[in-house]
Parts: sequence; C-alpha cells; structure tokens
Amino acid sequence: MKNIRDGKEQHRYYGIYEKYFKRVFDCVFAGIAFILFSPLLLLIAILVYIKLGSPILFVQERPGKNEKMFHLYKFRSMSNARDQNGNLLSDTERLTRFGRILRSTSLDELPELYNILKGEMSLVGPRPLMKQYLPYYTKKERHRHDVRPGLSGLAQIHGRNALGWEERFQYDLQYVNHITFWMDIKIIFLTIQKVIKRDHIGVRGEGALMDFDRYRKQQNDEKGRD
Repeated sequence: MKNIRDGKEQHRYYGIYEKYFKRVFDCVFAGIAFILFSPLLLLIAILVYIKLGSPILFVQERPGKNEKMFHLYKFRSMSNARDQNGNLLSDTERLTRFGRILRSTSLDELPELYNILKGEMSLVGPRPLMKQYLPYYTKKERHRHDVRPGLSGLAQIHGRNALGWEERFQYDLQYVNHITFWMDIKIIFLTIQKVIKRDHIGVRGEGALMDFDRYRKQQNDEKGRD
C-alpha cells in the first residue's frame, strides 16, 4: 500500500496493528524471549568460543527500514580457516559440523533478538539481505525495505532457502503490503514448525540459489545477448 507525497512514494500502513501495535508486540515478545533464552544464549556463546574461537558474534552491516544500515548480530558458525596464501576458504569449507547444527536449528540467529529490541528489526518481515545487493533491486523490489526487516518472514515459511529470488521477493512484497496481527502470529507459528523439522536449511554459496548480485548480473548479461 503506497501513497504519493512530495513527489516520493511512501509506505502506507495497512491497518492499526502495523501503525500502532506491531512495534509493541515486537518489544514484548522479543524481551520475553531474550530473558527465557538467556541461559541458552550464554551456553552457545561459550561453545562458539571453545569450538571456533573469538569473536563469538558475526557482525555485518545490512540494510534495514528505508535502506538505513544497521549491524546485524548472529552467532559465528564458520571458522577462520585460510589457504596457503592467507585467503579465507569458501563458506562450505569453513562451515564446521557445529556451525551446521547452529544454522539448521536457527540458533545462530538468536542474537537478532537484540536487533529487534533496538528497533532495527521486527519479529516478522522481509529478511535483511547483503548490502551489496542494493544496486541490483528493481524499483518494485526496493519496497521490501519500506518496513523493518524480520527474524522470519512470509518467504521463509514458503520454502526458505529453496525459493528462487523472484518468488522470495514476491512473498516479501505481499507481506509488506498486507501486515496484520494474525499474519504475524501465523508466520511465527509456522517458522517454529519449520525450525523443528529443519526444513529447507541452506548454506550461502551452496545449492541452486546463487548470490543475488551474481544472479541479477547473469540476468542482465543474458538480456544483453538477446
């Protein structure tokens, strides 16, 4: 839902939940989860330090609401293994068995509760992607940044890493334009189900889904040859 003001497209709230209560819901839910999971957070932090060393957290800039950059926090799941020239090995080679367990259970994402409490993320919304993807979005796709990015989203419950980029963005935009309380509850419930079943867990750099910037460059190259 959009309106035009001062020559710019602006996100229009879908309902009173999105405008007045979604942020309250995020804070209450994330605050309770942070307290309940604090012993688990401490245990994982200790295990990461023992198995992977420091730093314990993976910190990376990601675009948030209105493409404003913020620091995303996750538990580290990769080693710092390098080749003989001092270059980091591929994601696949650096992802340890312990790291795979963290990712397959989504435990590596628990520190994002802090991002939610800070107001940089929401419990539900389009996942925050790499900042180098920004130049490759279409005008329509950029609207996924009209709202706070989420810990989970509509795309995640419809296939997670098994979805192609076009499908993923369609789900993101569908959510952005129709945010409701019951939609958020449904997504949270189905996300928990998928985490328990470990459905569609992928590793960046593995499988059919290539990084989005490479994907869009390939698309443009193919169009240029037509």
